[in-house]
Parts: sequence; structure tokens; C-alpha cells
Amino acid sequence: MATSTDAAVLVGLGSDRDLTVVRLAAQEAAAHGRPLHLLHTFDWQAAFAADTVAAPRDQAEDLITRAAQLAHEVEPGLTVRGEIIESATLPTLIRRSEVAFLLAVGDSGMAGSGECVPSDTIAVQLAARAGCPLLVVRGEQPPEGPVLVGVDGSPSSNLALEWALECAALRCARLLALRVVEPDEDAEAVTDALTKVVAHYTARRSEVPTECRVVKGDPGQVLVDMARSAQVALVAARGDEPGRGMLGAVAQSLLYHAPAPVIVVRGLAEAPLTRSAAHPDRDQRP
Repeated sequence: MATSTDAAVLVGLGSDRDLTVVRLAAQEAAAHGRPLHLLHTFDWQAAFAADTVAAPRDQAEDLITRAAQLAHEVEPGLTVRGEIIESATLPTLIRRSEVAFLLAVGDSGMAGSGECVPSDTIAVQLAARAGCPLLVVRGEQPPEGPVLVGVDGSPSSNLALEWALECAALRCARLLALRVVEPDEDAEAVTDALTKVVAHYTARRSEVPTECRVVKGDPGQVLVDMARSAQVALVAARGDEPGRGMLGAVAQSLLYHAPAPVIVVRGLAEAPLTRSAAHPDRDQRP
């Protein structure tokens, strides 16, 4: 995906609980010099089932209004657009993600539920099919820890690394690049390789403190454990098999179980992130 300089951070709004998504999405939009687009899909079947047809529409308009107010409270100078569209949620968000810079949604209560997550959950489907990176926001505020990214040496994980580096720079945070290996792998050789690839991407962002760590174990479980102290965790949609419409096991583990917000990096054909030409000197934000 070639992202235009005016592509927005798109927020999928379903209900009041998604107002937590708006707060973080507004910060992301402002940090990247992007507008914020609030989108709510309206279901006429639900409207006809209500006491009055007008009530659900009024509630949708009220949700958009309150979300826009919250976004302006968080980032007063942010350009915010609200839209209500009469359509099904999932196909609409997939279609709109093709021209978005970032798509942000709630996690539908996945993290910490301890239950089997249905594959048709909106966040899961978007992680597998969206045309841009997906930010999945949790209900709890994350700690002010590092920006965590899983790296496995694949081209798609290198894109996730580059995106994570930019996220760390904009947050004035530390970047933790993590590689998980099998027990019989040469950890020293893998560490050298990881250090080199991280150095390649950090050359233009030398102000970002970075740490490379190689750990033996199960990749999904290790990343979930490390995410407990991270402010955001990033992973490629599928590391060594970057097929469209697919979601790898590691990405699934983070999506289902990480307590931190997760960015699933997908939909990017080239270098994923540059500062907006319209805001070249914007101050960095945490």
C-alpha cells in the first residue's frame, strides 16, 4: 500500500466502550501529522427493532459527537471528521482501510478473558484482512514502558521494526527489538544478526534508545509476557509467510492475550512510515 500524505487515522466506533480507542487514536494521528476519521456503521435492522426508529440513529450521532469532543480534548489542534454510514461493519472497515494510514479498533474484550476467541471477532478479522496497519486498543491504560517489536528476520517483520522505530521516536520511548529462537539455535549468531538489522533501521533515528534481546522459547508466549511492561507491542501480520488475508500464530497470540495495545503491521509494500510533509517540524509527543 502506498499511503498518501493526507491519509487519516481511521477509528471504527461501535459503542461507548470504543471511546478509549478514540483517545489513543487521536494521539497517534497528532503525532504522525494525520487527520482523525471517526466512522460508525448504522444497522437499519437494529433501528427497526428498537422502540422508535429514530432512537438508534440519535444514539449514533451522539456517539460521534462525544468521540469528536474527546479527540479535541486530547489533541486540540487535530482535524477530526465524523461519519455515520449505513452498512455492515466489517466489509466497510476493510474497504476504508485500503486508503487509511492506520485503523484503530477496540479488542472486544479479548485480552485477559481467558476464553476461546471467535475467529469472526471484528479485531481478528481486521488483523487478517485490513489494507493498512491495525491498532487494537485495550480497556486498560498501558504502562509507560518500551515500544516492543517482534523480529524474526523476515521482510515483513523488518517493516514492523521500521514502524516500531518511528512509534518509539514519536513517543520519546525506548525500542525493544525481540527475537525468539528455538532451544537448539545459536543465540550468539542470532543476536549479531538482530543487532545488525536494528542498526540499519536506527541509523536515521539515532535519538531513539534501543535494546536487542534474543530469548529462547515459544515466540507467542514470550512476546505476550514481554508485552506486560510495554506501552505498545508491534508484530507483522505474518512473519515468514506474509500472505494477504493470513494471520500468523505469533500475531494471533499477541492479539488475543497481550495486555498492551497491539499494532499488527500489514498492508505495506514498502517503507511504512514517513513524517507528513504537511507537518515536517511537529514536536515529538509521548
